[in-house]
Amino acid sequence: MRLAVACSSLLLALSASAPGQSDDVDKLAPGVFLVASRDLGDPNFAEAVVLVIQYSDDHGAMGLIVNRRSDVPLSRVFEDVKEAKNRSDHIYIGGPVDLNSVTALLKSAAKVDDARQVFHDVYLISSKELLEKTLASSAGPDAFHAFLGYAGWEPGQLEHEVELGAWHIVPADAAEVFHSDPDSVWPRLIRRTETRIAEFRQPAHR
Repeated sequence: MRLAVACSSLLLALSASAPGQSDDVDKLAPGVFLVASRDLGDPNFAEAVVLVIQYSDDHGAMGLIVNRRSDVPLSRVFEDVKEAKNRSDHIYIGGPVDLNSVTALLKSAAKVDDARQVFHDVYLISSKELLEKTLASSAGPDAFHAFLGYAGWEPGQLEHEVELGAWHIVPADAAEVFHSDPDSVWPRLIRRTETRIAEFRQPAHR
């Protein structure tokens, strides 16, 4: 799997961050959100919310940016797929790596065969056959998002970025993954995260 390499500008910009601002790397796992900090200036990830879909110490991490919806409808992306000809919902940009690849997330109360469960009722679709089947189903944009590209980190890379304060780690929420207004997701989550951090730092009253 080809992974994105950390931008030196990102690491330099965050090197002065206070260690206390970083989240515990032990929280890293499939099914968490990486919420970009306000100091993260890399244009690939500024104001991004990334759903981690794969994580291990040996193989690094992989995720999908869930809040970058494009203006391109699925019918145009999948012009050769008859199941997509009536799909007016838009493709998302999942990350800067391999923009020719397509994956999808599906919310389903029932187990989805041949798909990998990311968390709770959210599944990752990566095979062409299952993608075409899902495109032909009744799953709308409130339960199905397709992505071009992904975000990737080599072993130890994401942990280092978290320690520098680039990312806040919070449990993923299907309502945010499939929110009808993706532009509102990062502002809401960063405010919620900063409020939680402020409350944690507030000294207890005697």
